Amino acid sequence: MLNTRQRQIAIVIFITGLVAGCGSDTPTIDTVPGRWYTTEQVLQGKVLFLNHCASCHGEAAESTPDWRKTDANGNYPPPPLNGTAHAWHHPLAILEQTIATGGIPLGGVMPGFASTLNEDEARATIAYFQDFWPDEIYTRWREINSR
Repeated sequence: MLNTRQRQIAIVIFITGLVAGCGSDTPTIDTVPGRWYTTEQVLQGKVLFLNHCASCHGEAAESTPDWRKTDANGNYPPPPLNGTAHAWHHPLAILEQTIATGGIPLGGVMPGFASTLNEDEARATIAYFQDFWPDEIYTRWREINSR
């Protein structure tokens, strides 16, 4: 059993160890400047996007040139997600919901990915396509998202 003096020394050693661990060698989160997401999320999102989304939305989220015109079945093609279409009009929660449930509830044809992508993976996917957004579009989206 430790006496009072030994306990005090042990506490000082413990706190010193904690403080030493907070030095400049401590890794920091590599947040993309001015954005909510990290570089790691963008890299993870790229893999997920290329595997699950690029076949419809394009590898660089550019989609089809005539995305505003219906196809032969009366369906709209997938819109670009690179900041040139309407995705930036939607807050993060709606983007997440659209990935989870798809576009079918809204009259579209996009399947839902709730059983394929977990919440962190969906956010990483969003980080990937938002990384294509010019700062002006991202700033406007951030205002919408904050409401």
